[in-house]
Amino acid sequence: MSETTIASGVTLPDETKPWIVSVTDLIDAPGASEELEVTWPAPAELAVPLLGVEQGSPMQVDIRLDSVHEGILVSGTVTGTLTGQCSRCLDSITETTTVDIQELFQFEYDPTLEDDEQHMVEHGFVNIEPVMRDALVTSLPFQPRCSPECEGLCDQCGIRLADAGPEHYHEQLDPRWAALANFASENASDETSSDNS
Repeated sequence: MSETTIASGVTLPDETKPWIVSVTDLIDAPGASEELEVTWPAPAELAVPLLGVEQGSPMQVDIRLDSVHEGILVSGTVTGTLTGQCSRCLDSITETTTVDIQELFQFEYDPTLEDDEQHMVEHGFVNIEPVMRDALVTSLPFQPRCSPECEGLCDQCGIRLADAGPEHYHEQLDPRWAALANFASENASDETSSDNS
């Protein structure tokens, strides 16, 4: 079972359907409110290419549900563990993230708004997952770093620059002069051969 603490009698759905909360006690009761603290498993695809929350990992949900005339106002925080790779040095990243969520779940459909701009109270339930997903995924960096000071990898040998030290250096020849360098090397070899003969 999911670890759950309920205040003011929030009715939780079956554990096979986390992120969906019953609000039947709040409907037609403006001014009423309830609080919910629960640990739910993270849904799938809660990530950007290099960083995200692993599916099934525990996420702490601390929310307040307020009944207003237009619907149910859900506000609070969701906390989870991010895992991934640094975009510069490819080291693993593990860190805790907390996002704020706030959304009005409407009782009645508003034709003046786009469908993706409104969330509905459906059959006495609100689905918090889309709201949480939008808040968390949009907060993730597309180029995560293991630390703000990460210098990445050497583009010549691949060593981690933080480990290589400031003396790490590769002599680089301008490719426009590469043919001339080869020509000079061949001439030097020919001269050496002539001298030996």
